[in-house]
Amino acid sequence: MDIAYQHSRSQQVLRQRNLLALGVLALGLLALALLFVLGTRDREIVLQPVLRAPLTLSSSGVSRDYLEMITRDVVLLTLNRSPQNLDYWLEAVLAITAPQVQGRIKADLLKIVDEQRGSSIAQFFTIQSMKIDTRNLRSEVTGDLTTIVGSKVVSRQSRTFRYDWEYTGLSLKLIGFGIVGKPEGKDQ
Repeated sequence: MDIAYQHSRSQQVLRQRNLLALGVLALGLLALALLFVLGTRDREIVLQPVLRAPLTLSSSGVSRDYLEMITRDVVLLTLNRSPQNLDYWLEAVLAITAPQVQGRIKADLLKIVDEQRGSSIAQFFTIQSMKIDTRNLRSEVTGDLTTIVGSKVVSRQSRTFRYDWEYTGLSLKLIGFGIVGKPEGKDQ
C-alpha cells in the first residue's frame, strides 16, 4: 500500500510540475508577445500648448499642422539674416539639419557667411503662401525676399523656396532647401 500511495503521490507531483512548466512557458511567450507589440506600436507625444491647438507627434508619420509649423519657423530662420547674426544663423540651421547632409549644407552656408560677413547687407522673407506635402515630406513657401543694404531697400522679389525633410522616429530633420525656379544670372 505504501508503494501505491508513493506512486500516486509522485504522479500527482509530476502533473503539478508539468502544469507549472506549461504555465511558465505560456507566461514567457505572452511576455515576449507584449514586448513585440510595445516595440512596434506607434509612439505619440502630445505637445501643449502649441499656438492654435494641441499638437500630437506620432512615429507613424508627420501631421500637416506639425510640418507647416516647423516649415514656417525654419523658413524664417534660414531666410532672415544679417551680418550681426551670421554665427548664430549658421549654428541654428545646422542644428535642424540631418547628420548625413550637414557637411554639404555647411559648405553652402559658409559661402554665404563669407560673402555677407563685414558687409551691411541684410535680408528678410515675408511668407505669402505655403504648400505642404506630408507624403513626400516637402514644403514650398512663396513670399517676398527683401534685401537691404545699410538702411536702404535695394531689392524686393517674389520667390518660392523648397524644403525637403526626413522623419525618423519622432524627429523631423532638414535634408535640403533652396530656391525654386531661380532666375537666370541671379544667386541666392
